Amino acid sequence: RGAGLTLACGTGACATAIGAMRRGLVARKVTVSLPGGDLQIEWTDQGRIVMTGPATESFRGDFDPADFGAA
Repeated sequence: RGAGLTLACGTGACATAIGAMRRGLVARKVTVSLPGGDLQIEWTDQGRIVMTGPATESFRGDFDPADFGAA
């Protein structure tokens, strides 16, 4: 989408971890290392996917809706 490289992608980390788990390559709880930090991904016995890791604000901004044709 034109965003370029990012330091972390929780969605991608979860998808990759679950794919490896379904293939029996890793346990149901793993650490995924990304340039922005490590994420712990767990696929629980109840079928939930739990992601744990650091959260850091990477951008803050504002905009005027009038600049986009909104009233």
